[in-house]
Amino acid sequence: MILAVMQARTSSSRLPNKVLSPILGRPMLERQIERVRRSRLIDRLVIATSDEKSDNPLADLCRQLEIDCYRGSLNDVLDRFYQAVQPHGAEHIVRLTGDCPLADPKVIDTVITFHLDGRYDYSSNALQPTFPDGLDIEVFRYTALEQAWREASLPSQREHVTPFIHSQPEIFKLGSFTADPDRSHMRWTVDEPADLSFVTEVYKRLYPRCPGFSTDDILALLAREPELQKINAGFERNEGMTKSLQEDEKFRTTGEVIV
Repeated sequence: MILAVMQARTSSSRLPNKVLSPILGRPMLERQIERVRRSRLIDRLVIATSDEKSDNPLADLCRQLEIDCYRGSLNDVLDRFYQAVQPHGAEHIVRLTGDCPLADPKVIDTVITFHLDGRYDYSSNALQPTFPDGLDIEVFRYTALEQAWREASLPSQREHVTPFIHSQPEIFKLGSFTADPDRSHMRWTVDEPADLSFVTEVYKRLYPRCPGFSTDDILALLAREPELQKINAGFERNEGMTKSLQEDEKFRTTGEVIV
């Protein structure tokens, strides 16, 4: 069984409530779920959110959409993720984050196939980024997740779920899926108000005539209207990870554990 777990919360520091922000009249998270559901290889999708009161509306949305929702720790995302997986008996897990409303089911399935064919413990198209930021996919064995859950201690490892795995190639067999040409400079994720504006403009142009629009459709649009990319240019990729690595240094110095 291949289980996809999508992390989502409303308490984003840079763009609060972004997962529920409307895109063409529907919450951003719903738009992403709609796209992920087109994957041919994912057997089940679970939303993993926090048990904080602020995420009650997100849980309500999952009930409306008839999507499984697990609620757990806000800060120990690794524990939340691991517990979300437990009822399903999955051998392989796909990790998604709920700020990627341009996620492409074809890219998801391609990375899953790469992972299975290579018999990897962990596979991703983000170890060596060549895809637009916002198309990141991670696939890993349940056994690798379980080991990370038991042994990971650094803040970055608990917040971002997979660093314990992909930072140890001597323990885990890692697969890095890359594309040519390199489009890692493109920003299709949503962390800032400008990102939401960009994604909304993409949806306005493509969704009405083709709800299942693809990465190729977006690239063709950007070739026709290159000024769209200027809407959210200039932001750092993986800024959240940079902050977590700073927390790692604090942990090493003081021994403080995240709560």
